[in-house]
Amino acid sequence: MAERLNLNPDLQLIVLFCVCLFFCLASLIMGLRLGMRAGRKREAAEWEGRKVEEIVKARLKASRAVLGGLVSEQMAPLLPGFPFDPGDCRFIGKPVDFLVFKGMNRKAITEVVFLEVKSGSARSLSDQEKRLRDVIRAGRVRWAEFDV
Repeated sequence: MAERLNLNPDLQLIVLFCVCLFFCLASLIMGLRLGMRAGRKREAAEWEGRKVEEIVKARLKASRAVLGGLVSEQMAPLLPGFPFDPGDCRFIGKPVDFLVFKGMNRKAITEVVFLEVKSGSARSLSDQEKRLRDVIRAGRVRWAEFDV
């Protein structure tokens, strides 16, 4: 059988104190680590929240700009200085804003114009718009009919 270790009562008190001190320090260190981890998580969540908020604001601003551009494009024929009769214009939207059937209101179409309206800071043509422009300039346009 196991023999019982008899220690001096003063030594037992010191060992008990050391064990208690060890557990207190271990608990303190674990608490600090958990607290720091929770703090980092909270900080990351706040940062993500601010980041998401900034992204949402930027997207809303961009969306408003796009909507403003779409409205101004559709309203272009009604603006002063517009070079065509508004009644001759048909809004297409993509890949070109308007098809202008010059003379359509007078029942004498003399020309078909592909019209791209630019507003705001987006003054350059998109790649698709450039390709369409090049196709039209090269004369690769034709008439087709489809019977149902």
